Amino acid sequence: MIVVARTPAAVRRRLPAASSGGRGRTHSSAAAVDDAPAGRPPRAKKKPPTVAEWERLAARELSRSRHTVDSLRTSRVTPEGIAMQPVYYDLDSDSPPMPGVPPYDRGPYATMHANRPWTIRQYAGFSTAEESNAFYRRNVAAGQQGLSVAFDLATHRGYDSDHDRVVGDVGMAGVSIDSVEDMRILFDGIDLSKISVSMTMNGAVLPTMAMYIQAAVEQQEALGGASKFAEGGGEGSSSKPSVLSSLRGTIQNDVLKEFMVRNTYIYPPEPSMERVVSDVIGYTATFMPMFNSVSISGYHMQEAGADAALELGFTLADGLEYLRAAVVGAGLDVDDVAPRYSFFFGIGMNFYVEIAKLRAARRLWSTLVQKHFSPRNPKSLLLRTHCQTSGYSLTEQQPLNNVVRTTIEALAAVMGGTQSLHTNSFDEAVGLPTDGSARVARNTQLILQEEAGLCDVADPWGGSHMMESLTDELAEKAMEIIEEVEGAGGMTSYINSGMAKLRIEESATMKQGRIDSGEDVVVGVNKYRLDGEGNDEDRQEVRRIDNAAVREKQIGRLRTLKRDRDDGEHGAREGVGPARPVRDDRAGRLLRVVPRRPGGRRRGDDGGEYESVLRRVRSFESREGRRPRILVAKMGQDGHDRGAKVISSGFSDLGYDVDVGALFATPGEVAMQALDADVHCVGVSSQAAGHRTLLPALKAELERHGAGHIVIIAGELIFVSCVLTKLSCTLTGTAEHDNVTGGVIPPGDYNFLMNETQSCSAVFGPGTRITDAALETLRLIEENVEGGI
Repeated sequence: MIVVARTPAAVRRRLPAASSGGRGRTHSSAAAVDDAPAGRPPRAKKKPPTVAEWERLAARELSRSRHTVDSLRTSRVTPEGIAMQPVYYDLDSDSPPMPGVPPYDRGPYATMHANRPWTIRQYAGFSTAEESNAFYRRNVAAGQQGLSVAFDLATHRGYDSDHDRVVGDVGMAGVSIDSVEDMRILFDGIDLSKISVSMTMNGAVLPTMAMYIQAAVEQQEALGGASKFAEGGGEGSSSKPSVLSSLRGTIQNDVLKEFMVRNTYIYPPEPSMERVVSDVIGYTATFMPMFNSVSISGYHMQEAGADAALELGFTLADGLEYLRAAVVGAGLDVDDVAPRYSFFFGIGMNFYVEIAKLRAARRLWSTLVQKHFSPRNPKSLLLRTHCQTSGYSLTEQQPLNNVVRTTIEALAAVMGGTQSLHTNSFDEAVGLPTDGSARVARNTQLILQEEAGLCDVADPWGGSHMMESLTDELAEKAMEIIEEVEGAGGMTSYINSGMAKLRIEESATMKQGRIDSGEDVVVGVNKYRLDGEGNDEDRQEVRRIDNAAVREKQIGRLRTLKRDRDDGEHGAREGVGPARPVRDDRAGRLLRVVPRRPGGRRRGDDGGEYESVLRRVRSFESREGRRPRILVAKMGQDGHDRGAKVISSGFSDLGYDVDVGALFATPGEVAMQALDADVHCVGVSSQAAGHRTLLPALKAELERHGAGHIVIIAGELIFVSCVLTKLSCTLTGTAEHDNVTGGVIPPGDYNFLMNETQSCSAVFGPGTRITDAALETLRLIEENVEGGI
């Protein structure tokens, strides 16, 4: 028998309603729910769980496993002779349902990790397809169980490597993929019929997915596992190769969050939803039944500053919008698409809240899908998720502390019931991970799986007074956010109103204020700092990518492809760039300006530093007849704009005049805007390692357009902004006089920017407060003005 853990009556859970009015059953096997006051989640009438109920579900899941229900009960015995049971529960009618039972608080599957541990899926990609392929093969040999591909920004934005807008982006923040040839090399020696592949791709999802499919088919043809793709009439024929139906993995295809936080979109929201997203969902539902057609991401929202309730609410609201696009817009059956939807959540340092977030996510999704779509297939109600530990929590200071942070976050993801997990490397605060740091990150999961016994029990938190109550409260707060979005007409309309970005920016501003004030402790950053040599000793070497060499190699390969190809025969094997104009007749590229984040500085919590800087700025204005003026700009294809917003709002609060440029600008465009705005300082936010190429190029453009004249009048400063004290948080600079820049810039690059290229005059490392950065920037401006530069 399964051990029955007798506990006091558990805290009653609440099943949130999807919207006002019309409450139904969560599923045919679930209990009916009581009516509840408007705006309040209803409470479930639960029947006591039974061993037989769980056994039936478990036996079904174990049918292809080496385990049986009985073996699960006896296979995990502690040294003390205690048999760990795969599930624990209370016979009290108020106890939460079993794992695998609606509304799935305790997990989507009855046996959870006791039968199948979570998949170790490390997100990686850099430089060329050859280098990334070698990295993947080493990781798979070392125990990694699935691949997660990071593409470079040129690929994300639909540009081939030879385009002049991606000079600094090729191969830097991911692997460069221009053609099917690149995709074949990327997976060379990795059998795509046997290993699952997750691809983070949104804007250029159509050509990327097409290249992946073609590469998989050609790989299986070479292995003798598939017939010719075109035999028998093409993809729709009965002789269509079985390889497509055997492909396992996920394409992110989550363009809505791009408009909120990540910004690697190409087309506006409406055409993206009406055609691109829906086409991918429809194709995979028809031809790739084991492939997840969309991965709805809250991770990037958390990284941009959203709290847990906001991340949860917006992510599930996105999910509803994608289901509508498929079911209502494209006419697909909900049971053909919903079972292949997956989710992607970030896991931060708030341990208990992160566990509750995943439990609440499953409950809410089950309820919302049943409410709005009434599926027949129980699998349509399941929320399956991938998780990734926080990048925002990583610090450059005392980087080995990040190993502990990542372990805590990974533990929360596992305790919350994730299906797969990526653990960040401890050195990712300053650059791409090395083989050594990636090994530590991967081994973190292996230790949790194979040494700590975490896979022994499904949802050990079930029935915990604290956890059940926290899950209830978080679900209720998220439901309020979902209802707000639904009331605005759905997430597409909500995004177009600007409210989605605003809500996340407000949350991020509050978070930054708590860090700056010390209310939120970050060990080694705002408390228990190591000053001087001790901090230097902790700095690690990072992986360096020769952007120029990668781009030259990619351009050479593109030249060969374009010269030798037969356009008629190889139309399906085009590069990323040539595939893009297919959609350009409907909607051109969407360009947006980085909005200035509303000021949220809490005065009086910094020992008077805020007022001190403000007085200095006012004194400058009194002497010079105008305020110090900064242009905050984004160069290259990096769309992360959280740092740019932090700097623009922070410097504005401190009395600076702040101009904000458009996303995805070239060095020449930034230089022209700096001239037109007559600024003292240009701020270029770069979080994608393009600084070694883009900043010297910007310096050259400023000189070519007479930037020396501007400096003589008002001083010239290049300022690359970022999230101070957190991930991607490094300030440095450029231009031949006084310049500051920031982004993910390894300490080893400071000398390159300041001395070798003479394109920086100051470096502000992670942990620098905005008040300190603003004061030092003002000092440099004043020196130029006083020196008559």
